[in-house]
Amino acid sequence: MSDLPFHLLDAFLDGVRLSALEAADYYYQGYCPRTGQHYQLPRTAMARAIAQTLMAQLGDAHLSEGKMFGVLVVQSPEGQTGVLKAFSGLWQGQERVPGWVPPIPGRSQVALQEARTLDALGAIKDQLLVLQRLPERETYARLQEEQARDRTQLNQRHRDRKHCRDRQRQTLVCTLAGESLTAALAALEQESRGDKAELRQFKQRWRDRIAPLEATIQSADAEIVILRQRRRDLSRQLQAEMHAACTLTNFAGESLAIQNLVGQGNLPTGTGDCCAPKLLHAAAQLGLEPLAMAEFWWGPPQGDKQPGKFHGACADRCQPIMGFLLSGLSAQVLGSSDIPVGAQHAAPLQLAQTGDIQPELGISVLYQDPWIIAVDKPAGLLSVPGRYSDRQDSVLTRLRFPLGSLRESALPEGAFLQPVHRLDQDTSGVLVLALDAETHRLLGQQFEQRQVQKTYQAIVVGDIAASAGIIDLPLWGDPTQRPRQQVNWQHGKPSQTKFEVLDREGELTRIAFYPLTGRTHQLRVHAAHSQGLNAPIWGDRLYGHSEPGQRLHLHAQTLQFTHPHSQNAILLNSAVPF
Repeated sequence: MSDLPFHLLDAFLDGVRLSALEAADYYYQGYCPRTGQHYQLPRTAMARAIAQTLMAQLGDAHLSEGKMFGVLVVQSPEGQTGVLKAFSGLWQGQERVPGWVPPIPGRSQVALQEARTLDALGAIKDQLLVLQRLPERETYARLQEEQARDRTQLNQRHRDRKHCRDRQRQTLVCTLAGESLTAALAALEQESRGDKAELRQFKQRWRDRIAPLEATIQSADAEIVILRQRRRDLSRQLQAEMHAACTLTNFAGESLAIQNLVGQGNLPTGTGDCCAPKLLHAAAQLGLEPLAMAEFWWGPPQGDKQPGKFHGACADRCQPIMGFLLSGLSAQVLGSSDIPVGAQHAAPLQLAQTGDIQPELGISVLYQDPWIIAVDKPAGLLSVPGRYSDRQDSVLTRLRFPLGSLRESALPEGAFLQPVHRLDQDTSGVLVLALDAETHRLLGQQFEQRQVQKTYQAIVVGDIAASAGIIDLPLWGDPTQRPRQQVNWQHGKPSQTKFEVLDREGELTRIAFYPLTGRTHQLRVHAAHSQGLNAPIWGDRLYGHSEPGQRLHLHAQTLQFTHPHSQNAILLNSAVPF
């Protein structure tokens, strides 16, 4: 394999015992779009150790260009263990570097069109800057301020005159009568009409001054709208051409263009250029079996990307195609009874045995340590107590005030306990609560910054044409119809959900949802709305139809985040109950 980007393990782990490097702290995972089977590949201590050796090899010389790098531990058909390494996108302007896996095939087919499109996009950017920085805009803003100042002064003069006239009218009524009074009041009325005429002249004078500027700015704004649409069209066209040209291969021997994997969704340009897809595609093409993978950032800090920090599959470019790329590996599904990744690193809180259903709580504890409790919330139970006395039963209440023998051993009186996120009352699955304010704050930041990976399963009523895609519909809570949410393009908050079809049976379709935002009722509205899946979740009493006693078929299956104290990746799993 000397002509391939296959490196012997000794080049990275010379003299290290492999048995000590098997623990995993993260899983690359997804569902095969064809079979619906769940696949996962661990990031093990071995993969991290190999990645750290690669960091040392890169050294400070490569810190100037920030980039994601990745390693894949593989085994050849002859049983030889080795390493593939990759970088995302281009490295120092090159897409091919000796010793590194090559890019996904197909990009070269659209290289000329890509160059032309990028040139056109650059020209549009320059035009937009010119239109946005027109000197008329600054002049218009200055004149608007001057007009407002003069109008304020004019209004004050008119108010002073009116008050003076009002006082004069009172005096005249008391001192004059007959024609003299009529003439005096008429003179005051004439002064009032004069003020109104002065205001009309003021407005007209300013209209004449700023009208040419407004016309120029309106024309520029109209051109900006056209240019932005042109930019979107060019980007989408290039994206479609790239997705049609780039073909991925998985471990089941299937090869598909990215375009055929996306369905109705719109993956961003560059999908397939990240480390993970390049590594997995190369291994599948070379007939190598992947054992573990790790990706890290190397270069100047960018947001949450710090030199040497490990990252999982990115939500926008990698996660939607991860299920296909892993298809063909030995399938693994983690249930709620499994010990969560990272649990062995934390001292357990003596509340319950992980995975056991507690009679006193009526819920299963999935994970526990001194900072975090994660439970398997059943459908029908609130996450937190409601406002009224008949809505006090909740996960929070049961953990804070358990019954029987657990009352003494659960939580000290007055101890901090707050959910980091919420699940609808009708939704079941993984719910995480923090045991101190600092943990609550740090985990809350991960949710706000979209660093948490969530998977839901649902059964919807309807036949979904696409096998995968993304739903992008802004949501707004109408205060007159609480708790219902609605799609509202004017007032709604951005809301995005990726989905994959797992199985079809009659009019029912099993769906995996990957929410990118966390709006109230997001999955329920995105499923039911005509511009979404147009297929309400089975048993949804708000957005579909529910028979008496029927549950909402929506379940929070997995939740993955970084432990705010140990920095281990925590992967929580709850078995789907339907």
